[in-house]
Amino acid sequence: MTAEANTELLRKLPAVHRLLDLPACQHLMETYSRDWVSEAAAHSVSAVRKEILSGTRSNEVTEEQLLQQIEQYLRNRFQPNFRRVINATGVVLHTNLGRAPLAESALEAINRTALGYSNLELNLATGERGSRYDHVEELICRLTGAESALVVNNNAAAVLLVLREMAKGRKVIVSRGQLVEIGGSFRVSEVMKESGAQLVEVGTTNKTHERDYENAIDENTAMIMRAHTSNFRIVGFTYQPELSDLVSLAHQHGIPVYEDLGSGSLIDLRKFGIGDEPTVDASIKAGVDIVSFSGDKLLGGTQAGIIAGRAEYIKKIKKNQLTRALRVDKLTLAALEATLLLYLDEERALREIPTLYLLTRKREELYREAQKLAGGLREVFQEKAVVEVVEGMSQVGGGSLPDEDLATYLVAVKTTPFSLNALEHALRHVDLPVMTTIRKEALLFDVRTIFPREIDECINSVREACKRLG
Repeated sequence: MTAEANTELLRKLPAVHRLLDLPACQHLMETYSRDWVSEAAAHSVSAVRKEILSGTRSNEVTEEQLLQQIEQYLRNRFQPNFRRVINATGVVLHTNLGRAPLAESALEAINRTALGYSNLELNLATGERGSRYDHVEELICRLTGAESALVVNNNAAAVLLVLREMAKGRKVIVSRGQLVEIGGSFRVSEVMKESGAQLVEVGTTNKTHERDYENAIDENTAMIMRAHTSNFRIVGFTYQPELSDLVSLAHQHGIPVYEDLGSGSLIDLRKFGIGDEPTVDASIKAGVDIVSFSGDKLLGGTQAGIIAGRAEYIKKIKKNQLTRALRVDKLTLAALEATLLLYLDEERALREIPTLYLLTRKREELYREAQKLAGGLREVFQEKAVVEVVEGMSQVGGGSLPDEDLATYLVAVKTTPFSLNALEHALRHVDLPVMTTIRKEALLFDVRTIFPREIDECINSVREACKRLG
């Protein structure tokens, strides 16, 4: 481009005030303020000016193109950072994607509670102040067999609170093989240090015997703690005491057993051929005095840490000053209560709690959804890509059942007009992002974690991504 040609292109650029007078910009001002539309117009004109001066634009920009850029700028500027995405990764409890999706009844409960006032800490029967924990305590006890319960904001908080109240300044015995580190480098040993409890490691990484625990008990021992290794497995030459034997040993010495279950399964998934995750009620039946577990993992609810067990201990924990700092809000309690209510009917829970539904989806349903998705993607690519349905494996995720693979079907997209990395990137930047994986020179969509209602949306997002890539 010659300097004269560049000058001519710059001269033809419309002034910002002219753009603002156009009906389309006037219409945008009904949604966005005049100041924001003016900023968007100035930004769009400036961007084109830079392209002309750098030599990357050789043709005149039309008003229509500028208006499209202005609208896109405003949409991007006002689009929330916290957005819904389609999970096509096959990881059911994907920590980066918010773990457990909520049941419809939980969403209804949140909406009902948020729209007005609620009886959060009011006893409607007496008209006097009540406890926020009363709304879910009875349900938790009924579902787990515990005598009492309370809820805090996550399971790490639950661990901290239990240790702070029950073992501050005293010893807690833990098997060396159970000193886990969860996401974000949070370690059981560090949480224990923050609580003021003194960690006593016993046994070895792969083997801890009853005698190891017994030899470590002294007059300053507050409890035995068992941490369920939800996020890893030690296999081979291993040994850990049966939970009932550990409880018997602890009670002989007059100390409680606390079990951090992590994932918090309320339904035995083994009957569906899924892993060997212990259930909360099994721990309570084995005599464990206190258990804690997450609300947003295998339980399938909102983020929370649930503490359940013997009434004498839970009563003490409720009175700890940290309880107020770690308490949950009304929306969390509303969603948790609605989720727990579904567990009163196991078949309904399996059908309506998304996590349980996704984990137990039947292969024929997955195949049918994969064929539907594949057909839609073939229409999008118009024979410019290879789209196949292949067998694969999904994961539970969220630190739960780490060695458990779930048979699934994948839609594999190969040899597209664009690089797979470019397509994957574009899918993360469309209006409804789709999270995929790339493996063996294919972009993969695992239908296990794509809800049936999302299949058409997923196809539309791929179509939008392809348009953006040109």
